[in-house]
Amino acid sequence: MQSYVNDIRPLKIKLRNKAKQTRIDMGEEKKNAADSKICNRITALWTFRQSDSIFVYMSTPIEVDTLGIIKKAWELGKTVAVPRCIENTRDMDFFEITSFDDVERGSFGVLEPKPDKCKKAVADSNTLCIVPALMLDKEGYRLGYGKGYYDRFLSKFPGRIIGICYADCITEKLPHGKFDKKLSMFITEKKIYNT
Repeated sequence: MQSYVNDIRPLKIKLRNKAKQTRIDMGEEKKNAADSKICNRITALWTFRQSDSIFVYMSTPIEVDTLGIIKKAWELGKTVAVPRCIENTRDMDFFEITSFDDVERGSFGVLEPKPDKCKKAVADSNTLCIVPALMLDKEGYRLGYGKGYYDRFLSKFPGRIIGICYADCITEKLPHGKFDKKLSMFITEKKIYNT
């Protein structure tokens, strides 16, 4: 097993670099158009509409933009929660936010909720978690940044999970290990995939 892990690690690094470059090369206009289409697709889903609370990441410049998704969730009266990394661990907690004033620069320069101002969120079966991915394959396996935060979190998450990714970062098959969680649904600007 250790040999397999050692074999896939360099391949995952190579794929991560490729996905990051693909996103950098997209250009602002193409990225904005793709972000808008993904936002419209996800917020029109029955799963999104029926969920009382939405757990969603705060996007960085190379990720699918989530600000539109967050704004739509607030508009529909949903509870929105975003992640905060727990120091000196590979774990994260989600905290409820009611405006963008509730976030600050945190781990890795990513916007995170202010823990002294925000309430820790509790997920149930009616919670939707929108998950980032650098790449996804057609079976629903995702390639993240390699830190394992989402893999750990999703292993205990009781609700529904949807991945979002750009169409140019979808591939036939990704290498995956025993801790990689398969997504049953993911969305690009071109298509909704049910695995």
